[in-house]
Amino acid sequence: MRWPRLAVEPPEAERSPEPRTAIIDIGSNSIRLVVYQGPPRLPAILFNEKVLAGLGRSLNQSGSIDEQAMALAHTALRRFAALAREMNVVTLRTVATAAVRDAANGTDLIAVAEAAGLSVEILPGEKEAEAAGYGVLSGIPDADGIVGDLGGGSLELVRVRRGELLQRASFPLGVLRIAALRESGRLDRHVRQLLIESDWLGAGRGLPFYLVGGSWRALARLDMEATRYPLPVIHQYVMSAETVTRLRRTLAHVGKARLKDVPGLSSGRIPTLSDAAALLAAMLKHLRSSGTVVSAYGLREGLLYERLSAKQRADDPLIVAARDEGRRNGRFPEHGDLLDRWIAPLFGDDPPADARLRIAACHLADVGWRANPDFRAERGVEIALHGNWVAIDARGRAMVAQALWTALGGATSSPAPLPTLATETSLRRATQWGLAIRLGQRLSGGLAAPLTRATVSAQGGILRLDPGDPALYGETVQKRHRALATMMGLQPQVALLA
Repeated sequence: MRWPRLAVEPPEAERSPEPRTAIIDIGSNSIRLVVYQGPPRLPAILFNEKVLAGLGRSLNQSGSIDEQAMALAHTALRRFAALAREMNVVTLRTVATAAVRDAANGTDLIAVAEAAGLSVEILPGEKEAEAAGYGVLSGIPDADGIVGDLGGGSLELVRVRRGELLQRASFPLGVLRIAALRESGRLDRHVRQLLIESDWLGAGRGLPFYLVGGSWRALARLDMEATRYPLPVIHQYVMSAETVTRLRRTLAHVGKARLKDVPGLSSGRIPTLSDAAALLAAMLKHLRSSGTVVSAYGLREGLLYERLSAKQRADDPLIVAARDEGRRNGRFPEHGDLLDRWIAPLFGDDPPADARLRIAACHLADVGWRANPDFRAERGVEIALHGNWVAIDARGRAMVAQALWTALGGATSSPAPLPTLATETSLRRATQWGLAIRLGQRLSGGLAAPLTRATVSAQGGILRLDPGDPALYGETVQKRHRALATMMGLQPQVALLA
């Protein structure tokens, strides 16, 4: 929906330079407001708040949303509607899923939302599955497998391949419904029977199972803590079927107090962890999936993605986000693409998957300049490892981090935890990218024009640099030229024009 213009203009500092969009997601377990701003292909999250209202908690017993949950929903929806107005959100979409869809008093909840000024769209199960599938494709464009979106009241499955959605289904297997099935000992048989009836049995043979939903992401958080994984980024975190089995054993013995100490693990998710793990084990078994890949993107991001044009969907989300970050925080916004084109001739044998990482590094090469000079390299590593990037795995983050570390003055060493995330060969290539970026930036002073008049090439054991403007080839540039040549096993040579 669109909000009416505010009667009083906000202060200049609070006005939005770009339109803000928002989604209120009324789920069976939680109600959440997320506000976005930035490039349509991958807008940044400006605000994210959830309330664990538990709308689906009482559905199995009474078929209705209980009074306590309704009261929590009323407070949350009024607050979220007010926040959206205060944040000058241009487009707000409010959606409801299984709990409201299935509850006998679901219309009462809709009335509560409407009283807060919201127009609620109830998503059918198949539409919910589509949104989850699109959400995964938004953050993992090359996803090829089955998406499983676990909510409080339902589980949606959708087959994704080559950027498209294929089969999709919705099952009454929300995490709030699992406890009763487990207590009766029927969970495994029930899952198998549902998959047989819907023709999904064995549908994931040899394919990854992409995990969407807070309860399954919480399992990944627990595994990260148990294995002391060095990169606390949930998106594209991988777990095998054996790992899920081990997590089930862990949950059977670890106390709630210990679980509350797990970083990033919401205390509201702890009561459903065992049920979520049991359902996941059953799904992997009967779909015959090869393992799991966690997606930080789901229904809400899918709702944004499905409205994009085909051209916008085809954009690489990593490059879009890195370019936007460079534009906002770099010294010279036009520099990233030009810098990569300038160094690309040195790395013609980079496979496409690595070439895109190099492009991202070029766009981010300037973001450390606003940091304290003694910590620019560290800032580069932090941005690469912990930035809210998608379509990039742990190895990719490590390579971009290594390139920025070197480009921003961290030398050719590899700081922790990069050696545990990528091979020595990968980090060596990223170091070469960093030295090439450092040379280009120093030669040009960070400006565009000098690079358009200069060239760099490597052949016959020579790293040749033609600076275009001889006056720019100073002592510091000479050192950068020599350092890159040495790292690439070449001899530096310069062509100085009269």
